[in-house]
Amino acid sequence: MTGGRMIELAAAVALFGAGIFFYRRRDPADRYGSQGAVLLLAVGAIMTIHGLGLLDYRPSPGELQSAEAGGE
Repeated sequence: MTGGRMIELAAAVALFGAGIFFYRRRDPADRYGSQGAVLLLAVGAIMTIHGLGLLDYRPSPGELQSAEAGGE
């Protein structure tokens, strides 16, 4: 894991923590909830997925075989 990915995962954890903090601290008179907290949680989830490398391209065995044969 590269240093950049570790920093990205640390930022994602910080966003999750902030989202949980702001969501639980919501004003009882606010009947719609905290949209900002939900956005922090969503961005934290996306950053976690990206930081773990789950969005990296991994060719299938058929694509590898086709590339070795010279076909496109």
